Amino acid sequence: MLISIVAPCYNEEDVLDRFHEEIQKVAEELLPLGHDMEFVYVDDGSRDRTLPILQRLADTDARVRYVSFSRNFGKEAALLAGLRNASGDAVIVMDADLQHPPELIKRMVELRTQGYDQVIARRTRTGDRFARTLTARLYYRLINRMVDIELVDGVGDFRLLSRRVVDAVLNLTEYNRFSKGLFAWVGFPSTTFEYENAVREAGRSSWSFRSLLNYGLDGLLSFNNRPLRAALWLGMALLLCAGLYTAWIVGAAMVNGVQTPGYVTIITAVTALAGVQMVMLGVIGEYTGRIYYEVKGRPHFLVQATNVERTKDLIP
Repeated sequence: MLISIVAPCYNEEDVLDRFHEEIQKVAEELLPLGHDMEFVYVDDGSRDRTLPILQRLADTDARVRYVSFSRNFGKEAALLAGLRNASGDAVIVMDADLQHPPELIKRMVELRTQGYDQVIARRTRTGDRFARTLTARLYYRLINRMVDIELVDGVGDFRLLSRRVVDAVLNLTEYNRFSKGLFAWVGFPSTTFEYENAVREAGRSSWSFRSLLNYGLDGLLSFNNRPLRAALWLGMALLLCAGLYTAWIVGAAMVNGVQTPGYVTIITAVTALAGVQMVMLGVIGEYTGRIYYEVKGRPHFLVQATNVERTKDLIP
């Protein structure tokens, strides 16, 4: 069985050589068991020496295939490029910063031989800050009540995919991609095991609070239209409240006569309704923006350098 390792890279010059050494060791251990490996690296527009290192690795190891973007298109685009250029019977997606332990590859391959199409590594949150753990748990509890798929806390992109799962994911061509949700949406027999959280070997994470928040919103909006439905129900509820309030004002005027209306009540009502309207316009705008990007039909990424003979989304 040919196993493809897909590793998106962004400014990984400090750790890339060590990562490649570690997965080479795993490849040597799997070779006697009848499993060969290829290594597909995707340079997501790094600003350091990531690309020269990948070119050197390709010169010294015939199993290395690399794709380098013309700029930073994001991890979702890098995952897509890696899957498109992986030719293995099974594909393992993992980060190049060694937060995904390479020694778990052997366990994934063993579970794959038992018939699972997806072997998912779920990390514990050991060592995470309390605030981040609490926020993550609240997010997953909220999102699983709204989306049409199940997302599990601690489950990310580190997983093994069979060839039919990879082909199914590649058939989903939407521009706004949320791979964690796409993997869950395609289904197929899956199994999950846990591993201890690992720290980065070098460098700094490119995930800021703002990028994590945007990523969470992508997951919320990519797999359901319930925010739009909520806007409809909220509008109907406000209309009902307005009707009841109007009836109460008319009834009070008929009984007690016309009184001077309260300034605070009017300002509060106007401000609250304006705020609700802006929120609803924002929700509609998010969905409209996604339609806008889909209609333009731009490629997910552009490639400036590669040793792969034929790469999709490559503009010479």
